[in-house]
Amino acid sequence: MAAALPGRCGFFVEKKKRFCKMIVGRGRRFCGEHATMEEGSSRRIVCPLDPKHTVSEDKLDKHLKKCNSREKPRPVYYVENINSGPAEGDDSLQQVSLSECSRAQLKSLLDKLKTAVTGLQCDVEDRVLSHPALQEELNNPKNGDSAHKHLKQQSSILGHLEVLGLLGRGQCFVEFGAGRGKLSHWIHEALKTRDHPESWEDLQLLLVERCSTRFKVDGKHQDVGVEFERLQVDIQHLDLSKVPLLTQKKLPLVGVGKHLCGAATDLALRCLLETPGLRQEPGPPRKRLKSSEPAGPESAVSAALPGPVPDPDPGPHPGPVQGLVVALCCHHRCEWRHYVGQRFFLQRGLGAEEFSAFCRMSSWATCGLRPTSQNLPPQDPTNQRRDDEEHEPAEETDAVNGFLSAAERKQVGRLCKRLIDGGRLHFLRTRGFDSKLSRYVDSHVTLENVLLTAVPSSSSSSS
Repeated sequence: MAAALPGRCGFFVEKKKRFCKMIVGRGRRFCGEHATMEEGSSRRIVCPLDPKHTVSEDKLDKHLKKCNSREKPRPVYYVENINSGPAEGDDSLQQVSLSECSRAQLKSLLDKLKTAVTGLQCDVEDRVLSHPALQEELNNPKNGDSAHKHLKQQSSILGHLEVLGLLGRGQCFVEFGAGRGKLSHWIHEALKTRDHPESWEDLQLLLVERCSTRFKVDGKHQDVGVEFERLQVDIQHLDLSKVPLLTQKKLPLVGVGKHLCGAATDLALRCLLETPGLRQEPGPPRKRLKSSEPAGPESAVSAALPGPVPDPDPGPHPGPVQGLVVALCCHHRCEWRHYVGQRFFLQRGLGAEEFSAFCRMSSWATCGLRPTSQNLPPQDPTNQRRDDEEHEPAEETDAVNGFLSAAERKQVGRLCKRLIDGGRLHFLRTRGFDSKLSRYVDSHVTLENVLLTAVPSSSSSSS
């Protein structure tokens, strides 16, 4: 490039061998980042709030008042670590690196895994569904392979909501890890195309995402009465009982999520079912032990772990939780402190150390059929995941080379995932929900193709 493009920055980027392409202000030659090249311009310094950008030194005070990285007032629904789990469950000291394990240690872990999954009622059924609301978009030839895969997943999730009786009016859908909000968009479209309502006053869609997201689709819905609200907050700190949108109409809640990574699934379950101020459907009372009846191992474990805290606030609360449909993924990113199945693990003689190891091994389910990174050239493009979900795999260079075949690693990874999910099923059942796991799409669509569904026991039995 011999010269800068018209209206673009005149700074030559030596590393890229071209001129900067940023747009410049009227009468300026350089963009804001390279404004120091202008004669008489003030010196640019690194922003003290975010070192990723710079600011003119003489405008620092003005910039600090509007910088996107400034500390903002916390909303009323932000409660520090409300969904984090027990403080004593911190697993910072129990992290396990498979590359440091000996073969004897690995064999011991595999023996514990096989013992723990023996008799485990955690079958995964094949149940690929679809919903007519997405059929036109699925047949649209303009959609590429990646878009088509996401549409298939969204269509199947809506199909499961339909079968469970959760896709209807008079509810608030809470989408955890919403991203751009495509799943909520299709829920809205499914209900819109079916009923052709004149009013949407009995439907709410609450999108929860901790990061700022570009190209959000929920901002494009301008229908009268449709309530789309986005909360930029980590699920770990979200108190649903204090969200104004939910306390106004008290509609029943339905939790949804598409590829809710690792610990985010556990945080979402705690957010829905353990938030102190969140009103739940009344369930059957737990059986109480007689004074002469000795406490078993399960009651001892229950005493060791804190249960839900009773609600001290008599104020307005959202409606009860009607169910949830969440696509699982990235079990290697789970954390013991947040994990809802701690009691389930402890009952099987397992603890934080085994949990951490099984989390690491769970990644073998999606990478066990290819050689480990030691067997590939440094720049081999096949040393990447192929599921288009952009979730990083866990470590793969470990002591299992020559100890387990690729097929055996994949099987072990699947068992680890099912054991971790078994703890989630156990948690939901103790909260009065009927829950199960389903393969909601084919593995060629995504390797993370397991869906967790749950509805209150009374509802499922009546249906």
